[in-house]
Amino acid sequence: MTNDAHGGNTFAYNGIKLDFSVNLNPLGIQKAVVNAIRDNAEKFDAYPDTNCRMLRAAVSELENVSADRLVFGNGAADIIVRICMALKPKHALVTAPAFSEYEKAVIESGGRVSRYFLDEKNGFQITKEYAGAVKDGIDMVFLCNPNNPTGRLAEQGTVEAAAQACRRVGAILVVDECFMGFTRGKSCKELLEEYDNIIILKAFTKMYSMAGLRLGYCICSNSEINSKIFSWGQSWSVSAPAQYAGTAACSMKQHPENTRKFLETERAWMMEKLDGLVKPYPADGNFILFRSVPELWDEAIRRGIMLRSCANFHGLDNRYYRIGLKQRRENEELIRVLSEILL
Repeated sequence: MTNDAHGGNTFAYNGIKLDFSVNLNPLGIQKAVVNAIRDNAEKFDAYPDTNCRMLRAAVSELENVSADRLVFGNGAADIIVRICMALKPKHALVTAPAFSEYEKAVIESGGRVSRYFLDEKNGFQITKEYAGAVKDGIDMVFLCNPNNPTGRLAEQGTVEAAAQACRRVGAILVVDECFMGFTRGKSCKELLEEYDNIIILKAFTKMYSMAGLRLGYCICSNSEINSKIFSWGQSWSVSAPAQYAGTAACSMKQHPENTRKFLETERAWMMEKLDGLVKPYPADGNFILFRSVPELWDEAIRRGIMLRSCANFHGLDNRYYRIGLKQRRENEELIRVLSEILL
């Protein structure tokens, strides 16, 4: 069994034909992004703009938020670390399961973590009950919407309930929306006017298949918080290629909707095919969580298929797997291999 902390570590194994352990856009990196990197390559001998002015203007328009509410970094994982190092939470609350970088960053910054375990009976969905776990002494709360690795959108009203609870105890609410664009869900950006204790995480990694370029950002209406997060990072945390690529991605207005339409068909097809082979859980985005047998990961690797084992997620074990959706031909190959192993 793999001990990899995250998906995508194909470098450690020989003969990988298909990597379902990553949850990127199945439509892949787009020509506009590739062309922006290629066409501006001669400018890469200069230091990148530490304030990301060109990118900032493009993201401000894309997100319809004021440019001064944006802080950019070397991927969402970098922003998570910077938030924790800048704000130094003493006691944070996270769901279980959830993206491991939240807990890791809190601990590395000197804090401790309490876990709120999600209920398998309702498909691991985060509900408004999560707000009830925000107690005195907690000064940071993480909420991933849709959640990773479960793929579920939070119950309607959960984010605002959590924001209210956080404001009551003086906590910061970090809402990770890196996968929101793959769903029909609604961003919590409209809450920023009322709640200056919300930090929204975003990234170009997933929707624009730019994992190797490393580009993420956060949105917050609290200028003091933004200043602290920006100041903690190193001066050139966003490379010139990433800034040009991100700016180009912002111009691809139809790409998110084209992706959502593709996923609605492919996700329904995959859920139907998985049912009977494994136990799939409801999903709203570009990846699916399912339960099977512990030996599935090793058997799939032998056949050149990499799954994301969820054994290292709190609240799950080695029977749980996450798969990122791909194109139909690749998805058919996955179903063929799973059938060969499990039937």
